[in-house]
Amino acid sequence: MRKALIAALVAAFAAFIGHQYLKLIIITFALLCTEYGAEDITILRDGLAFISTGLHYPGGPSFSDEPGKLYILDLLHPKPKPVELQIKGELDLSSFNPHGISVYTDEADDSVYLFVVNHPQYKSQVEIFKFVEENTLVHLKTIIHPLLHSVNDIVAVGVESFYATNDHSFPNDALHLTVLLGLRWCEVVYYSPNEVRMAASGFLSANGINISPDKRYIYVADSIGHDVQVFERKEGEQLVFVKSVDLGSLCDNIEVDHRTGDLWLGCHPNGMKLFNYNPKDPPGSEVILIKSIHSEQPVVSQEYADNGKVIMASSVAARFEGKLLIGSVFHKALYCDLK
Repeated sequence: MRKALIAALVAAFAAFIGHQYLKLIIITFALLCTEYGAEDITILRDGLAFISTGLHYPGGPSFSDEPGKLYILDLLHPKPKPVELQIKGELDLSSFNPHGISVYTDEADDSVYLFVVNHPQYKSQVEIFKFVEENTLVHLKTIIHPLLHSVNDIVAVGVESFYATNDHSFPNDALHLTVLLGLRWCEVVYYSPNEVRMAASGFLSANGINISPDKRYIYVADSIGHDVQVFERKEGEQLVFVKSVDLGSLCDNIEVDHRTGDLWLGCHPNGMKLFNYNPKDPPGSEVILIKSIHSEQPVVSQEYADNGKVIMASSVAARFEGKLLIGSVFHKALYCDLK
């Protein structure tokens, strides 16, 4: 009787919120107030989640003129609540516009470094912070380079080294027509203090990027190309193309499950609704899961879909044990307890 009642409630709930498809059974959910968006989320092995909020993206909607912020969320807490991270150092917070983020843990002393793509005045640069206390970041360095001209996302591979995606071919908005023309001129850039170079190319719009748990492979979401491309890291940080996996959706950020190696992606089922925002017909949300990506037949499944009534414009999905966080470009973040 109890199981039947729960099943009925779940079915009614799904119908009420307008889900197009719901594979994961959400026992409870809550919308996290994260200051106008949660464009990217990444979770440490101990359950601490870092969240970037308040992105102002050229041509995209925004609900606030306030600068962006960074938050931390302890998923091991019985009632997780986002806490704003205090930033110390000489970074100009009045123009802070955070986008993609990545965390690197130094195995030598377990120090945690947060890498953040920043767009002050719509420019592109990378900020490196050190996480020093429960809610404090110390700004260490700002990285600006001509090859990092339209950075979307980043994956750290060292204390000062990373791979970054350029989602447009040129920094000039007038030249973004290359995307509409189907020109695969976007790239992944490798940065270290000793070397900066193009590591991979041939993307319509290189978006999310992440790394396998064994650090052997790099994954890149080509949002306009509707696929994820897999590269193997070789000596000298060379990236060698391995394969691509079709997704059938405009996918944004990639998060990798530390234990299973599964890829979780926040996606946009209708990109036109994202950039032509209409509150009466909002952009929907979609979460895609890729299992066994290195096998001959990766398993791609839609794990969550919503028409925008619950969460608009999902940009990231990150799972930790029995919990799932879904972030959005300019809306709220969704926290789910899963069965």
